[in-house]
Amino acid sequence: MVNKYRQDKLPESPNSYWTNYDELPNFPKLNTDIHVDAVIVGGGITGITTAYLLTNAGLKVALLESDRLLNGTTGHTTAKITAQHDLIYDELIRNIGIDRAGMYYESNMEALNFIKKTIELHEIDCDFSPQDAWLYATTEKYQEKIEKEAIAYEKLNIKGSLVDSIPFGIEVKNALIMSNQAQFHPVKYLTALVKQIISKGAQIFEQTTAVDVETRIQRTVYTSEKFSVTADYILACSHFPFYEGIGLYSARMHAERSYIIAAKSNIKYPGGMYLSADEPKRSLRSVTINDEEMILIGGESHKTGQSEDTLKHYEALEVFGKHHLGLEAISHRWSAQDLITIDKVPYVGKITQGQDRILIATGYRKWGMTNGTHAAILLSDLVLKRKNNYQDLYRPSRFYPIPSIKNLIVQNANVVEQLIKGKLQLSHITTESIANDEAAILTIDGERKGAYKDKEGKIHIVDTTCTHIGCEVDWNRGERSWDCPCHGSRFSYTGVVLEGPAEKPLQKYDYKMIDNLTSDDSGY
Repeated sequence: MVNKYRQDKLPESPNSYWTNYDELPNFPKLNTDIHVDAVIVGGGITGITTAYLLTNAGLKVALLESDRLLNGTTGHTTAKITAQHDLIYDELIRNIGIDRAGMYYESNMEALNFIKKTIELHEIDCDFSPQDAWLYATTEKYQEKIEKEAIAYEKLNIKGSLVDSIPFGIEVKNALIMSNQAQFHPVKYLTALVKQIISKGAQIFEQTTAVDVETRIQRTVYTSEKFSVTADYILACSHFPFYEGIGLYSARMHAERSYIIAAKSNIKYPGGMYLSADEPKRSLRSVTINDEEMILIGGESHKTGQSEDTLKHYEALEVFGKHHLGLEAISHRWSAQDLITIDKVPYVGKITQGQDRILIATGYRKWGMTNGTHAAILLSDLVLKRKNNYQDLYRPSRFYPIPSIKNLIVQNANVVEQLIKGKLQLSHITTESIANDEAAILTIDGERKGAYKDKEGKIHIVDTTCTHIGCEVDWNRGERSWDCPCHGSRFSYTGVVLEGPAEKPLQKYDYKMIDNLTSDDSGY
């Protein structure tokens, strides 16, 4: 229950409210070779919605998920269903033109309407609630940006209103409202789609990691346990594409983490979904937990692996909640990770030219409920050879000189900086100085290692070199994971891959063997 948490203490471990929903079925591992019409890799909103659409069209479908369905980004979202994606439309008009900016809005509204109609069709109880979306500014700098965004709304015929206050005790300069948006419980919604999928004969496999694609004889996905799925179409809907081909997606996206707490408040929530235009971001929406109205407070974005103490981000949200929203208790806390492309528009479609039957969907910029749903619509249209007016907008091989060239240079300069920085770090910390449930970087034989001491005092040591391109991971205290600052790969404290693009685990070391080294040799 909510009241078991003290006001001054965050829940000990990350725990998404959405993933507590226990009606989602369990599925087996893939343990044999199979052939299907389409194999979908990734069990989030895009993969599940695509499987729903393709099975409805009569295709034989297999869905592979490396963990549990909906345990990734989709299960750790704020679950806002909206086309108001922060400050985006003025920027899109300047960078890719008014027609494409308008299409971006239209496609996301199409996704919202698809979700609404699907809920009505199947009578899904998923806490769907129409809401207005508010984007607000607390500084003069962002006041001007919101005014420009309001002009962009007018150019694109987006129904919006510019106001000078919001119904909270937060002093703002102005705010921009996008009407008739929505929120819901994503896992309840997608669980209903999963049940529809399996009723039509689709095969779903969990704990099944796809690691490679073979195209020389026939299109085949290989798993980490050497089983294969051959298919007419391969669809990579796995957050970061598990297979890049020659698309160089590692160089064309970066990963960011953000944080959420579910909090009980002593104020009545006034309705609406809110997002600050200023940094650090603050996101607000209501949610009902254990029959009590609570508030989801989100924000604190940063590049993955590039924050000194991730737990402080949760604490900052708590301070904000106490100051502005009368926060009384926190029931849940969790974080999410998403990928951002160099032009801020997702990549959806053919992975590269010449590989027309290998499709990807990625780079949702933290707006996966609509972007991910529309990606599924587009992917299914490509498989079923139906016309889709948004195919060129989301084409993965596109390249707009502005802003892509600048962002590509900045992004990859940061990767080089992080790569060099990590290699130069040395440590003289010893395992004896690490407290239980804490971690540190050690230098052993001149090499960088990561050590985590669990709650029982057992030491877990891993090589901190990411198995993707060799950057050095850093400890994420809020999630108890090793995170890569270059491309966002994440590993458990035992080295297991939590998020790609890395496919191989971090190398583990036997602490007893290391402990026998002399202090001079080990750098302790």
